[in-house]
Amino acid sequence: MISVSCFGEILWDVFPSYRRIGGAPLNVALRMHSLGASVHMISRLGKDADGEEILKYLKEQGLSPDLIQRDAQYKTGTVDVHLDKTRTATYTINKPVAWDAIELTSEMKKAVITSDALIYGSLASRSPRSEETLKALLKEARFKVFDMNLRPPHYEMDRLIELMLAADLVKLNDEELYEIARHINLEGNTITQKMINLSRWVSSEVIICVTKGAEGAQLLHKGDMYSNSGYPVQVADTVGAGDSFLATLCFHLLNQAPPQHALDQACAMGSLVASKEGAIPIITPDEIKTMIQG
Repeated sequence: MISVSCFGEILWDVFPSYRRIGGAPLNVALRMHSLGASVHMISRLGKDADGEEILKYLKEQGLSPDLIQRDAQYKTGTVDVHLDKTRTATYTINKPVAWDAIELTSEMKKAVITSDALIYGSLASRSPRSEETLKALLKEARFKVFDMNLRPPHYEMDRLIELMLAADLVKLNDEELYEIARHINLEGNTITQKMINLSRWVSSEVIICVTKGAEGAQLLHKGDMYSNSGYPVQVADTVGAGDSFLATLCFHLLNQAPPQHALDQACAMGSLVASKEGAIPIITPDEIKTMIQG
């Protein structure tokens, strides 16, 4: 059984009429747990009712809360989701909150050292304390997965590039790829060209995956390019689709699956999640198989 550690935010997405538990690292952790991985979730919650409710939910899902800290000063994280007339969402990610203050512990380091991979994003490094903890854990990890997952204005390009340079696998979407390319003056008119040039700029050993929404994804793995053009679905809710994509890709790559197989599985999972409501809907192996076979 593979084991992974996921580092970063756990929060409440607060919509005008309801709320739900979220955070990209948690979504990845829950999906990898559902696939059969052993998962350590590293985060911090407030000592409040919101934090208690999240812990209860995680226990119901069978995910260990042992590395989720509690904070008496800062509240559990919340994100205010604003919907316009077209139902397009914008977000206010409140700060400071508990996951801005994740403290390094010996138990945390042990979990990362014994894990097959450490998965992390950019948002949790917006505060000095959590950033310092993350950097310490990156030194211990045997395989590092960076989910770029940009959330303006909660990132700085120099910090972003530092996190990217530490990674063995970088996952980003096409818009994020173009933003990075502009910043470091990467040449190339296509996603393929920019991925190849980004690999040369970072390291030829780094695995790079770019998601393209309904058009699928591309994976640059050990110098070879793999592609999937996507699986058409009736979209119900795109929240969490990218997180489940990343979790599935990592799960299969860490299990030494061929890169094309891992990419196909990930694209099918992402599409199925988008076709259902909620960030972590139940997806069965038969659903994945049926989607891939068409």
